[in-house]
Amino acid sequence: MRTGNPTLTAKTFTLQERVDSAAIMTIQGTVNKTGFLLFLALIPAVWTWDRFTTSGNPGGIIPFILGGAIGGFIIALITVFKKTWAPVTAPLYAFAEGFVLGGISAIFEKLYPDIVFQAVGLTMGVLFSLLMAYKSGLIKATENFKLGVVAATGGIMMIYLASMVLGFFGLGVPFIHESGLIGIGFSAFVVVIAALNLVLDFDFIEEGAKNGAPKYMEWYGAFGLLVTLIWLYIEILHLLAKLRSR
Repeated sequence: MRTGNPTLTAKTFTLQERVDSAAIMTIQGTVNKTGFLLFLALIPAVWTWDRFTTSGNPGGIIPFILGGAIGGFIIALITVFKKTWAPVTAPLYAFAEGFVLGGISAIFEKLYPDIVFQAVGLTMGVLFSLLMAYKSGLIKATENFKLGVVAATGGIMMIYLASMVLGFFGLGVPFIHESGLIGIGFSAFVVVIAALNLVLDFDFIEEGAKNGAPKYMEWYGAFGLLVTLIWLYIEILHLLAKLRSR
């Protein structure tokens, strides 16, 4: 079983011991916890947004964006390697990423009015559309489908990593960050791959509930889904910004 989401692996839902039926993972429990994590992320996001709107100075929120990004990355790694800690680390991750989302959103909104409303609407629309398509059987997470999404996701991550490394030397990957046709096409491709990762996440969460994973895996499943949603939202922001800049 494959997934492009690095927080969910083939061994994620493997039970080490039999657990009581009242202490097993359910889909509804994962949905509830995903909603809670989104609400938790909204609190620092609103605070950071308001701070930028009041001051109009990006420098006032950059430390919070960087701190949230670094802290969120560290917490995410801890969660991946210590899944039993997910009931604690998943909320911490959501809270840390809230500063990142709020800060980035505020800056983009300043440059392109109403872009955040559009990005949020598109992200939620993609989420519910793909969920309905998955539940109806219109999209099936076959092995070939998973392999394709995983390969594409890995390729994107390698390009982003190369871009980051080159950035330290004042260089960059040509075209992909520009608003030309190649840059827009690349962003559109990344948005599609990020969206398809949602299907793989749905499949893993469903498998976890079907296999009777421990209750704490509801938090881990919600954490994994949140990681994909944040990625999708940021990529949609980038795509809309490129389109608007033209």
